[in-house]
Amino acid sequence: MQKYLGVVMDSIESLNYQKDTTLALLLAAQEHGYLLFYMQQKDLFIDNNGPQGKMTPLTVFQDPDKWYALGETSTKPLSDLNVILMRKDPPFDSEFIYSTYILEAAERRGSLIVNKPQSLRDCNEKVFATEFPQCTPPLLVSRDEVLLKQFLEEHNEVVYKPLDGMGGTSIFRVKKGDQNLNVIIETLTNFGQNTIMAQKYLPEILVGDKRILVIDGEVVPFSLARIPSAGEFRGNLAAGGRGVVQPLSKRDLWIAQQVAPTLVEKGLIFVGLDVIGDYLTEINVTSPTCVREIDKAENTAIGNKLMIAINKRLNA
Repeated sequence: MQKYLGVVMDSIESLNYQKDTTLALLLAAQEHGYLLFYMQQKDLFIDNNGPQGKMTPLTVFQDPDKWYALGETSTKPLSDLNVILMRKDPPFDSEFIYSTYILEAAERRGSLIVNKPQSLRDCNEKVFATEFPQCTPPLLVSRDEVLLKQFLEEHNEVVYKPLDGMGGTSIFRVKKGDQNLNVIIETLTNFGQNTIMAQKYLPEILVGDKRILVIDGEVVPFSLARIPSAGEFRGNLAAGGRGVVQPLSKRDLWIAQQVAPTLVEKGLIFVGLDVIGDYLTEINVTSPTCVREIDKAENTAIGNKLMIAINKRLNA
């Protein structure tokens, strides 16, 4: 029986052939016999017939000069798709939430959504980590200026960051006595209107912010350590960091195993954990990356592992 997989993503023209994780997943899906369909958020809608999508047939190739081809767009029920990969990058805004409502309607009609729409809404990538205090550094989630300043006084050097960012944007490293403290807190909280996160600064960031991938509860045994460039404290590749693939440490594996059962329970099939030193700092559920880099170094075939997990769920 023919299988159909849809992907909701940013503009396909914007992908980086060498690095893009979504492309790796689509290549694996195609190898597993899925017919692929491409959608953006604007292509999702609900009418009296239920959740629908303007779908464009998609073929992908392992060719940097021509790595995709699109067919003729048509409107079809989302429930015609066996699987839908939700791979839209943050920001996590109202439009993202509306998309999860539409995808959830397709889920009720039998489609497998990766990751589960309710859990995409419930599991903020910063706040979700607080469910595992045994794994995290000292942290605070608040918009209260007094509390945020007290946290700095207690820990001497901290990182302040928004709850809805990605790629290292708008992250501030602050030391006690910094004359910019007031303006940083005012800017991030919009004068107390927006809740943010404060974490104790971890100097181990200089040897890498490790991305650990978990596939339906199974931990990939290698991470991508994203190492900051000179004069920078953010390891994010989007912020100029460089990636080094390395085996998981015992502590890395322990952290992943602490989190994995909850991921399975919540229908979070493909997740990226961020670990600095011995501490979990974020849990990426919206559009985890770093597959291409790890696969290239260690031949891990992560996309294939994800498709096996998806097929197992479909056949359960």
